[in-house]
Amino acid sequence: MARGKLRIYLGAAPGVGKTYAMLSEAHRRVERGTDCVVAFVEHHDRPRTEVMLHGLEQVQRRRLDYRGGVFGEMDVDAVLARRPQVALVDELAHTNVPGSRNTKRWQDVEELLAAGIDVISTVNIQHLESLGDVVESITGIRQRETVPDEVVRRADQVDLVDMSPEALRRRMAHGNIYKSDKVDAALSNYFRPGNLTALRELALLWVADRVDEYLTEYRSEHRVSKIWGSRERIVVGLTGGPEGRTLIRRAVRLAEKGAGGEVLAVYISRSDGLTGASPKELAVQRTLVEDLGGTFHQVVGEDVPAALLDFARGVNATQIVLGVSRRKTWQYVLGPGVGATVARESGPDLDVHLITHAEAGKGRGLPVARGARLGRPRVVRGWLVGVLGPVLLTLLLTSVTPEVGLANDMLLYLTFTVAAALLGGLLPALASAVVGSLLLNWFFTPPVHTLTIADPKNIVAIAIFIGVAVSVASVVDLAARRTQQASRLRAESEILSFLAGNVLRGETGLEELLERVRETFGMESVALLEREADVAPWTCAGSVGPRPVANPEDADVDMPVGDHTALALNGRVLPAEDRRVLAAFAAQAVVVLDRRRLQEEADRARTLAEGNRIRTALLAAVSHDLRTPLAGIKASVTSLRSDDVEWSEEDRAALLEAIEEGADRLDHLVGNLLDMSRLQTGTVSPLVREIDLDEVVPMALGGVPEGSVDLDIPETLPMVHVDKGLLERSVANLVENAVKYSPPGARVLVSASAINERVEVRVVDRGPGVPDDAKERIFEPFQRHGDAPRGAGVGLGLAVARGFAEAMGGTLNAEDTPGGGLTMVLSLRRVPGRRPDRPDYSARVVS
Repeated sequence: MARGKLRIYLGAAPGVGKTYAMLSEAHRRVERGTDCVVAFVEHHDRPRTEVMLHGLEQVQRRRLDYRGGVFGEMDVDAVLARRPQVALVDELAHTNVPGSRNTKRWQDVEELLAAGIDVISTVNIQHLESLGDVVESITGIRQRETVPDEVVRRADQVDLVDMSPEALRRRMAHGNIYKSDKVDAALSNYFRPGNLTALRELALLWVADRVDEYLTEYRSEHRVSKIWGSRERIVVGLTGGPEGRTLIRRAVRLAEKGAGGEVLAVYISRSDGLTGASPKELAVQRTLVEDLGGTFHQVVGEDVPAALLDFARGVNATQIVLGVSRRKTWQYVLGPGVGATVARESGPDLDVHLITHAEAGKGRGLPVARGARLGRPRVVRGWLVGVLGPVLLTLLLTSVTPEVGLANDMLLYLTFTVAAALLGGLLPALASAVVGSLLLNWFFTPPVHTLTIADPKNIVAIAIFIGVAVSVASVVDLAARRTQQASRLRAESEILSFLAGNVLRGETGLEELLERVRETFGMESVALLEREADVAPWTCAGSVGPRPVANPEDADVDMPVGDHTALALNGRVLPAEDRRVLAAFAAQAVVVLDRRRLQEEADRARTLAEGNRIRTALLAAVSHDLRTPLAGIKASVTSLRSDDVEWSEEDRAALLEAIEEGADRLDHLVGNLLDMSRLQTGTVSPLVREIDLDEVVPMALGGVPEGSVDLDIPETLPMVHVDKGLLERSVANLVENAVKYSPPGARVLVSASAINERVEVRVVDRGPGVPDDAKERIFEPFQRHGDAPRGAGVGLGLAVARGFAEAMGGTLNAEDTPGGGLTMVLSLRRVPGRRPDRPDYSARVVS
């Protein structure tokens, strides 16, 4: 059973006219003959709304006793038993009285939809669950009755019932919404102009979201490639700190201000691990950005500002969002920071936003506490401190300060050794210990200016000094290496966990996975290569990036997977420790490739099953629909050849006419079968050229009775890229189908108009129409809608018409004719450059 359709009238506040609009739509449908009933409508004693209920069938409400009162709720069982085509259900977010079938009215509506009943309902923007906090901050009132956003988003149609705040307040003042004793309180509280304006903005923005979705679907269906409006692509730079959530939300709000805005969150990790980042916080931020419709990326880069800018330019971003630095004031001595560097080097093509947050200025810790491997600048500073520091200290002690004693001298030299160990690791600390001990011996250990030591106690002191220095240096170096290993393992686990989750959920295609490899390891190109045997040539199963390699031997890095598959990376040589993560990526790439091939095999199996179904239907068609005209022809010929009957001229003419009609029907059926066979086997090769529609469309009307079609093809239409024969056959099938189902005396309209990059041919009839759930099914082979007579054909006309349209690069879809009937819309590619001499107003409105 097909699911019913849901239509929702959305308003910004009570009283804008949602229920009135719903009842008006019900009256229009009843006038067209639709079986429409009122399942539950609350008029709230509004006279104009109450009048609209007259003339509509109402299902008796279910009465429930609750806390000494009697309440009326929608009787779901009664509506299901009545089984109308359309049911009106007011106040979608309403909470039912305890004892009802369901807790919420939207759950009642779900039952009606599941039973195949179309539903028209109403809801206010403040009742959407996700907007509860926003509405409370605007109005000061917490909405207790809410409906999940997904319920409204799944609606087949959402109509905004809009009204300016001034008009709504006038309607309130006139007593059209609340009774007179409540008007003053309402106008001074909930219905204040500021509240209504903010709620109206929320409703308009929410509906605009839906319009963007519909527009994207339309552009995809009609193959519109031209850009409509601007598109913002915003990159959010994350550090793994708690401020990332604020940056993501701000970036999403910036993206929402432009049509089709996109948010890409990126974390730049060094090749030695996640320096200073919280894996848990990164996981939360990744979930947040994906929930808000953005994407999360992790990129390897030693120079964070350069890597961030490279990523932004690589994805064609227009804006970068960064947080204000968490550094304390004195820490700017170490450098300008990522935000300042990115802003300085972004150039005129990128806007950089620095966002304040609660963590700004709280500090990020000393460099020695960041827990990463000792980088080259830090090692250089360690050598400078370890070697030059003792020399400068010696100058200070010998020329400026008085003698402080050997013990104090040794402590001062030990300070530089420890600092060198903390900054540069083991080697600078050892060098500092050697230099310091030599200087102590030469300048401060009697006899001075010699390398001999007179007092054995001093020998012990210097030995202890050297031992402490070496021990501190070793401990610091070991801690740095262990921290590096822990950070690297943590980074690997984060990457592998994210990878495995996406692949197992089937969210990553092969190209997306290879792009993730390229981003993670900062490579130029990545390719997955395979071969059938050891001596067979390599073939590329998928690749990303410029100039992918064709053989693993030519790659900078190759990772074999089994005997006949390899992942080849080009760009730089990876360290050995990176190959463990790369091996996981390679194994997952093979899994994704296998899954894609299994999907292709499943698609081929479905195609074979469809072929079997078509062959079965063809046999059924041949057994009846083709034999019927053959039987008529044979009977007429046998009668004419009979010698025992003397036929009059009128009888002979009637028999010959029956033979001719049967032959025409047989020719038409066989032609459609051959065309369908060509489409199924993919042997249709259109000869596309530039053609005027007025040269082709009139020729397609030869098979229908004269006077049954109105033609409206303006001479100012641009030319189209089509195959003349295929277009003529498609239009002929559409017109014949429209004439067949049109009521007696009704005329079919064939019109054409230019819309952007397309030209649309519309075949409009006034027949019984087709339900929404059958609009795609009528284009399937051997499908005849409704109670079409068996002799009407084998149900291939529309299937052939769509197949020919798609072969020419066009589309064919069915729409409802306003006022009843069906409109076939054939969309074709226009020839660029030639435009009408004047605006095209030829598209006729059928009412």
